[in-house]
Amino acid sequence: MKNLKEFKPLLKLIKEEKVKLIIASTFIFISGVSEICTGYLNGAAVEAITQLNLKSAVIYLIIYLILSLTLGGILLHIANSILYKVESSLTRKLGYFTYKKALELPSVAYEQKSSGEIINRITNDADSLSFAFGRLLNVVASLVGSFLIIIYIFFNSWIIGLEILFFILILFFILKKYNPLLKNIHKERKHEQDTFTSLVTESIRGIREIKTLGIKPSLIDDMKEIIKRIFAKSAKEIDIQKEFNILTRTLKSFLEVGVFLTCVILLYYHQITLTFFIAMTYYVYRYMWLIENINDLTQTYQKVIVSIGRVNEILENRLYDDEKFGSKKIDHVKGILEFKDVTFSYPEEDVTLEHFNLKIEPNRKVAIVGKSGQGKSTLFNLITRIFDPIEGEILLDGIDIKDLSEEELRSHISIIRQEPFIFNRTIRENFELIDKNIDIETIRKYAKMAYLDDYIMSLPKGYDTILGEGGVNLSGGQKQRLSIARTLSKKSQVILFDEATSALDNNSQKYIKKAIDNLVKNHTVVIVAHRLSTIIDADIIHVVDGGKIVASGTHDELLKTSEIYQTLYQTETLNS
Repeated sequence: MKNLKEFKPLLKLIKEEKVKLIIASTFIFISGVSEICTGYLNGAAVEAITQLNLKSAVIYLIIYLILSLTLGGILLHIANSILYKVESSLTRKLGYFTYKKALELPSVAYEQKSSGEIINRITNDADSLSFAFGRLLNVVASLVGSFLIIIYIFFNSWIIGLEILFFILILFFILKKYNPLLKNIHKERKHEQDTFTSLVTESIRGIREIKTLGIKPSLIDDMKEIIKRIFAKSAKEIDIQKEFNILTRTLKSFLEVGVFLTCVILLYYHQITLTFFIAMTYYVYRYMWLIENINDLTQTYQKVIVSIGRVNEILENRLYDDEKFGSKKIDHVKGILEFKDVTFSYPEEDVTLEHFNLKIEPNRKVAIVGKSGQGKSTLFNLITRIFDPIEGEILLDGIDIKDLSEEELRSHISIIRQEPFIFNRTIRENFELIDKNIDIETIRKYAKMAYLDDYIMSLPKGYDTILGEGGVNLSGGQKQRLSIARTLSKKSQVILFDEATSALDNNSQKYIKKAIDNLVKNHTVVIVAHRLSTIIDADIIHVVDGGKIVASGTHDELLKTSEIYQTLYQTETLNS
């Protein structure tokens, strides 16, 4: 019963296919019922021939042919075609909804789960569910047909009926023993498959680092170990399936011989008719086919139960709750940011920020500096609601950002990171992800503001140049400038720069600095900086230490008043 509950979310997704499923089920049921008739007609035709009644035999065989072609052939073909379409539709829906829900997971989910595991749940698990669905429906319909046949068998001979039930009971006990074994080993293999997918994903995304670091042999060794573990789990799964198949094949043989032997004895003592005996030679193979299909379905079903459990963990928020947003909007955003008594710690870590207070005004270049690990980047994670504070409030124009709708929060606040993510699309398409209706003139306007238009126009395909995975075809400075231009197209009032120039050369840094200076005029610009040379001219610099603001002022003021700032500046000067 517990396993059956897992199918509830799946059933919700097929409501739109309800009519198709009813038609397909009806056709399969009619086809199953027709098999009772065809078995009887076979027997009746043979008995008519033994009585030298050729006319009746021919009539029985013609009716048998018509039923086989129409009910058993055409109807079954139509039913299977409908089921195939339903499966395709279900695959699309499952993939879409699982992907959509995955994007709504909180950031902590992506810290605790590997990318491979989430990718497999969206792709392989969702696909295997739809594949098994049609097969399950066919077997259920076959069970209904077999139930009708067993009634007919009992009507003619309760001895043979009990004999078949006895074999079905043995099959039930075999299934009860092997189902948990198959389920557990498949779950273990899935876990190893997640690790495999994660390593492949990382290797493709980090191929340049892999080559330059010379770590190919190490990664290949890791892959060998993973494949070895997957092979071991697969081998164990095959061994269990082998044992299961041997038992079911043995059961089929005993069913066939046992039923035929019983039929021969009962026919000898005139307990059954010749028609029924011939029909049983047909029906017994129906049950053997049913056992074979139950055998096949059982192995598929255990895989499905594992897959549906993994998909449901995402669809039903069993592991993590969705991100929650409010419904408030800001008509004319000014861009005043304020931290009020904010306390925060990452999962299973010490407190990062404790009773933190800070107010940031618009139209000023505001910088936040400090030693590594003191909570600088955490501030941006909280402003963008990648994480939420344990205590306190973060306000935008006096409104708690938790009360803003997701669309409102994302439209007013943007962040440019040290390693901005560039999509493997054309430059134009990277902008169109933000605004589908944006024209090339507007794109160029923002690229010019980020001092990137001249470079793009020098490319053979200009704005239709494909950037490659993660923007590999661009330099670090060009990626930063593209990220700034893309962010400008959002028209956000608050723009956050997270170590945006820490890894750039002086020339690239100069362009980024000019772009930032232009933004300050009518935006709230906040910069988390590692290189103090990039924020020397900031209107105000806040020094963070131990999760609190310990000093604030201009560069010159802090050199006189803040020992921490003096140390940071002196260290950078010596290194340069």
